[in-house]
Amino acid sequence: MARYTGPRVKKMRSLGVDLPGLSRKTRERRPYPPGQHGQNRRRKLSDYGMQLQEKQKLRLNYGVGERQFRRIVKEARASRMAAGQKILELLERRLDNVVFRAGYAPTIPAARQLVTHGHFLVNGRRVDIASYRVEEGDVIQPRSRSFNLAPIEESLAAPTLARPDWIEYIEDKRITRIAAMPEASSVPFEIDISLVIEYYAQRL
Repeated sequence: MARYTGPRVKKMRSLGVDLPGLSRKTRERRPYPPGQHGQNRRRKLSDYGMQLQEKQKLRLNYGVGERQFRRIVKEARASRMAAGQKILELLERRLDNVVFRAGYAPTIPAARQLVTHGHFLVNGRRVDIASYRVEEGDVIQPRSRSFNLAPIEESLAAPTLARPDWIEYIEDKRITRIAAMPEASSVPFEIDISLVIEYYAQRL
C-alpha cells in the first residue's frame, strides 16, 4: 500500500488519536469520527478492528508502507528483545523520525523531505535515506549549507514535541547525538503494541 497522502486530521479522527508525527494539527475541535453521523456513532470494534486500528496508528505516524512494516515486525520477532518493544524501537530509530523528534522538522513527512533532499549528515556523512537506522552514539546535524535553512529554523523555534531523553541536543551547533536506544515509552501517543503483535501472528 502506498504512503498515505490524504486528509491527515480526518484519519486521526477515524483512529481516535492525535498522531504528532503525521500532523501538527489535533482533533481538539472535532474529537469524534468523521462523517455525517460521527458525533452519534458509538460502534464497538471487533477484535480484528482493534488490532487493525493499532497497527494503522503506527503505520500512519511513522509513514511506513505495509510491506516495510511487515519486514520490521519479522525482524522484531527474530530479535532477543520482546517483539513489541523492538518494533517501537526500530520505528523510533528511523532517521526521518530522529530529525522530527530533534525538532528540525514539524512532522515526519516534512523531516522525510529534508532527509531525502540531502540536508543532513550522520557522523559527518550525508545520508539521504529516510529509513536509515541510527545507532547509539551517532551524531546528526544539518549540512553547513542547510544550517540556516528556513524550514529548519522555523521548526527549531517552535518544536512540535519536547525532545525525548534518548536524544541529546547541542543548541548553538544544532547537533543531535543519540544518547541511548529509544524505549517503548518514547512513542508520543497511546498504543497497545500487543494488538499489533496479535494482528500479525496469523499473517506472517
